[in-house]
Amino acid sequence: MVVVSYSGREINAKIVYYGPGLSGKTTNLEKIYDSVPESNRGRMVSMKTQTDRTLFFDLLPLDLGELQGMKTRFLLYTVPGQVYYNATRKLVLKGVDAVVFVADSSPDKMAENRESLTNLETNLKSYGLDIKTMPWVIQFNKRDLPNALSIDQMNQELNRYKVPVFEAQAANGVGVFETLRGVSKILLAKISKDVMDRGSLGTAARVSSGEAKKPPAAGEAPPSKSTEPKKGRGKLMEFLKKGREEEAAAEEAAADSMADARQETILPEDVLTEEPAPARVQSFVERNPFADAPVEPAPTVEEEPMVLSDDDIVLEQEPDDGDVSGLVDHAVEEPKER
Repeated sequence: MVVVSYSGREINAKIVYYGPGLSGKTTNLEKIYDSVPESNRGRMVSMKTQTDRTLFFDLLPLDLGELQGMKTRFLLYTVPGQVYYNATRKLVLKGVDAVVFVADSSPDKMAENRESLTNLETNLKSYGLDIKTMPWVIQFNKRDLPNALSIDQMNQELNRYKVPVFEAQAANGVGVFETLRGVSKILLAKISKDVMDRGSLGTAARVSSGEAKKPPAAGEAPPSKSTEPKKGRGKLMEFLKKGREEEAAAEEAAADSMADARQETILPEDVLTEEPAPARVQSFVERNPFADAPVEPAPTVEEEPMVLSDDDIVLEQEPDDGDVSGLVDHAVEEPKER
């Protein structure tokens, strides 16, 4: 699917190199990648399988020119050719805009060529694409083989839709860029035609082929040349401008919706209320009920020093052994046994 980048002024398209295993698809992309300046190519990404590889990178060719002031950038892909990798081949074909079918010129590979071409047509149908209307070319690779089939034999076996063919020796770089240039021109012509047909209204009156332009009558001034552009010209630019206008309108609508949302969140003044000030945290003394009237300590009284007089001194006399009267009061009656 062609992608138009308005900001970068680029038209991005996807080209897939299809064909049987070991027919030269990967060799084509490697030769293109090595021959293009680094400023005009992206990084090559390789996904290896057991017997084949899937490569892809983007390419900005300079020799194809511009389309209505837009640069063209191609994304080049290869697919694994083995039959048991059909799921991968089908996935790579998603969003394809043009195809290069690389066929092996060896007689032993003709059955694989036919099988791969049938598989290509089937996988394109699964995406709603018709091989009859899609831009695609055939590359007859390995033309340097001593037993290579003739061009007439290859066309008879593979080119039933009469698409352009290119001879190549991909290993030597012969015919590689000719093939890419050929499919690119067909693709750009289709892009231009599709955009012009989409932009045209289809209601303009057309002059039938049987009517001839009549010369002006005698004395009648010839019609002046109109300064308006001819029908069908500049349709691509109109289409691109329309796309930019739609993007600007979408951005303006998004900005308006954001402004409306901000206005809805603003509350009227009568709804606004003051939040009460946070309550002050009471101290421990304030929370203690017994601390309302703090007890003041009693005043200290200085004690007078104690002075003993002679009357306070009593001499203790020892009782005589026979005198027990002083001990009567201190006698303790022992409990009687029961």
